[in-house]
Amino acid sequence: MKKTAGKHEEISYEKGKMSELENIVKIFKNAAEEMLHHQINQWDEVYPNEAILKADIENEELFVGKINNEIAVVYVLNQLCDEQYSNGKWTEEEQGSFKVVHRLCVNPTYQNRGVGRQTMTYIEEELIKEGKRAIRLDAFSKNPFALKMYGALGYNVVGEAHWRKGLFYLMEKLINRNLSWRL
Repeated sequence: MKKTAGKHEEISYEKGKMSELENIVKIFKNAAEEMLHHQINQWDEVYPNEAILKADIENEELFVGKINNEIAVVYVLNQLCDEQYSNGKWTEEEQGSFKVVHRLCVNPTYQNRGVGRQTMTYIEEELIKEGKRAIRLDAFSKNPFALKMYGALGYNVVGEAHWRKGLFYLMEKLINRNLSWRL
């Protein structure tokens, strides 16, 4: 499916392919380096690494957004919640009523062009079509760019998690409140 990014760019979303793994790993490496330029020590060679991204592709949970056939954004979408997600005061608890966004990564070449926001809006629209009622994610507390974007998109902090890199905020957005009467 295609969505417009900026004024003249279209993003086409599809499942990531094993043939794209090397390029995807490179995009994450470049994004980690770009974050370090902004003193954001969120990703490194340990996470997310090639084995994790390969498993995401094998599980058909990794998606890419392309602009002019170049990968502009990568994300993982599933229902897996780390055990620390139990620290969240989630509004939507029913299994199957939500999905979790992991590892959203905008290729540095396409950063500051609305690609992350456009992708999150696309994910939301697709999950509404699937009948999901909420989106969950976690955001690094020292990543002001991600926090600003998620806040502007209506995500609420519902808890905290502590991983190897420090404090992460657990976030949730209700997307389909009108479905509750149909269930």
